[in-house]
Amino acid sequence: MVAAFLDMDRRQSIAEAAVTASHELEPERGLIRTWTPIREACYDAAEIYLHLARTEPEERLASAAEYEQAIQRITSATRTLDEFYGSHRGHLDHAMTVAAATPQLAQRARAEARAAEQALQLPENARFTGYPSVQAAARALDAATGALGAATGAVAMRERAAQVEQAAEALRQVLAQAPAQADRARNAVASVTTRIGAVRTRSAGLAPAYSALLREFNAASSADLAGNDRRAAEMLTKAEESLAAARAALSAGQPEQALDHATAARSQLSVAEQNVDAVTGRLATLRAVRENPDAKVEAVRFRLRDAQHLAVQRGMTAEWGSVLDAQLARIDRAVDSLTGIHPDYWAYVRDLDAVTDFITGVVQRMRGRTDSS
Repeated sequence: MVAAFLDMDRRQSIAEAAVTASHELEPERGLIRTWTPIREACYDAAEIYLHLARTEPEERLASAAEYEQAIQRITSATRTLDEFYGSHRGHLDHAMTVAAATPQLAQRARAEARAAEQALQLPENARFTGYPSVQAAARALDAATGALGAATGAVAMRERAAQVEQAAEALRQVLAQAPAQADRARNAVASVTTRIGAVRTRSAGLAPAYSALLREFNAASSADLAGNDRRAAEMLTKAEESLAAARAALSAGQPEQALDHATAARSQLSVAEQNVDAVTGRLATLRAVRENPDAKVEAVRFRLRDAQHLAVQRGMTAEWGSVLDAQLARIDRAVDSLTGIHPDYWAYVRDLDAVTDFITGVVQRMRGRTDSS
């Protein structure tokens, strides 16, 4: 009976550890629910055994039937335990292997973290310790290492170990990139300097273009552009300030901050350019339409005829024919609006563009419907 109990206890310990590992790795399998009654049966059998083991020697002959019952309970519990483990052996063995390997993974991750931290302390990297990217990577590695130390369970430890390895690699990468940051910053400052000059030159044409819009076209054609000159000038000024800050940071040995300022300057220049181009582009568009208004409307009518042909070819005239036909009236209204000494060419352009967009949407829906059917 002693041998049977010890054998059951050994097998139970192995299964218990495997089920615990399984639950940590794949709780959705629900093995712990299946295992619980089996474990309880082992506990019951063990309790009977331990009770008999405490029986006084003079009472043991009177308890022969209890000994037989205890052996049967231990044997039955062991058999059920073996059947359970045999049914899930592949998964349980894998779970145990993963659990056994987890401490080594955590140890390897800690070793990589130490190596990355030591690289940061090398004399050749000392000048990079003030770089924001290096500081951020070092903080991230410290946080990941701390999280690994607090982790419990195989899954959590493996996840945290992976995060430590990623953070260590990130620190190594920013250290490898750090020497080139100064050159990147110098190039960025030079590029922004050139671009500011170009935008300043282009912005000089904004006021004359806006004046021409007011002089040559209906006031409504440029009402939405009022203030573009002011906005362009403001953004150009901000870009110059950002460039000055980039130069100062570069001189102070802070290339990453210089790159940030250069990026801000580029964004501000883009806004300035958009304000300039909106005016000059509007003038060019309106002049082209005024020169040949029929070209715009004929292009839209061509798109409409194509869409109508597509509806016929795909047998969709019942659904889209009248919808497309209705666009003719919209086109005619746009053409009829060109009256007076200063017709509103911009309203003409917007109305025809709206018809074009609508036709494009109908064509996409017809093609999508047919392709998916």
